[in-house]
Amino acid sequence: MDRIALMKNQVKEYAWGSRTAIPSLLGLPVPSEKPVAELWLGAHPGAPSQVMVNGEWQPLDQAIRKDPVSTLGRQAAERFSNTLPFLFKVLAAESPLSIQVHPNLEQARAGFEKEKRLGIPLSATERNYKDPNHKPEILCAMTRFELLKGFRPPGDIADLLGKVCDNALADELGVLKTKPDGFGLRRFFTSILSMKESRKREIICRAADRASSFAREEREFHWVVQLGHAYPGDIGILSPLIFNLTILSPGEAVFVGAGEAHAYLEGVGVELMANSDNVVRGGLTRKHVDVPELLRIMTFKPTRVQKIRPRRGRQEAEGTYETPAAEFQLSVITVSDSVSFLSEKERSIDILLCTEGTARVQDVTKGGFKTVERGVSLLVPAAVGAYRIDGKAILYRATVH
Repeated sequence: MDRIALMKNQVKEYAWGSRTAIPSLLGLPVPSEKPVAELWLGAHPGAPSQVMVNGEWQPLDQAIRKDPVSTLGRQAAERFSNTLPFLFKVLAAESPLSIQVHPNLEQARAGFEKEKRLGIPLSATERNYKDPNHKPEILCAMTRFELLKGFRPPGDIADLLGKVCDNALADELGVLKTKPDGFGLRRFFTSILSMKESRKREIICRAADRASSFAREEREFHWVVQLGHAYPGDIGILSPLIFNLTILSPGEAVFVGAGEAHAYLEGVGVELMANSDNVVRGGLTRKHVDVPELLRIMTFKPTRVQKIRPRRGRQEAEGTYETPAAEFQLSVITVSDSVSFLSEKERSIDILLCTEGTARVQDVTKGGFKTVERGVSLLVPAAVGAYRIDGKAILYRATVH
């Protein structure tokens, strides 16, 4: 591939999705018949994008296999075995996603091979590992976005749960108070997920009832009430009191590493991750839950959430979100009458998604161009070299780090 190419991308319809956000972005009828949760831009075999090449639509994974060097660039092709190392998404959550954890690379490879040996089909609902890759990810808010991410400090967990559970969780909270570290968190959380059903129902009912008294003043308890309505009987309704509740404003982002518990609650954002669909769930879902595997790969460490804001570099038009991931880099490009964007000449593959306005993306060397507007995405292969963006628009750029 040596030309800028239009993309056609697949959507995922999950119950927690929005009937308006992604259809509106794509210029489709609103509201849609079913909730649309995700738009996938990439080459994952579960839903590969198509690219326009020589007047024909081709699956992106096939186009890369035909000529990985011209598409990915020589360095990226060598580093990532001739495959696109990232998956770019738009995520629209109208209701909460599950409590989940992603594996590290070693865990993903071992888990994938184990489930393969057991003969579990890739499409099976009880399958945790859909591929042998890890899944570090960054989520950047396009609207106000609420999420849970990482364990609160043990003292904070004990204080919040004490308001709604008091003596009902005395033993578990005692562990946190005497061992306010990773070991204590592991013992506490394992006990929470492993308790008998009768005791679990009692604690859930008490917490959901008492949380309503605090819901107006403290957002954590608002979510306990909401989750109690959505998932009655699920101990995961306590998760806003256990994990850090984080609210992102548009343009702010968070990075989620391997083993870090998280749950996206509400909002629209762009996600960029290693090219994987591996998810191990622990609650707040009607999908497969695997508590032993979750506990095995989860990191038990108190954290404070670090919000990531775009850093301006050599160009006024581009702000980059810095993460430790090797597979991807996310940036936001804002062009106007007085500000244009010029890419590097030596670079890897770029995927561009326009979320606002209209712009012209031009091949600086050959002179060809594509016009993009809201909802339109382009693939710019490495062989194109430098390209220029002019107009009045906001575009998200996904590339290899």
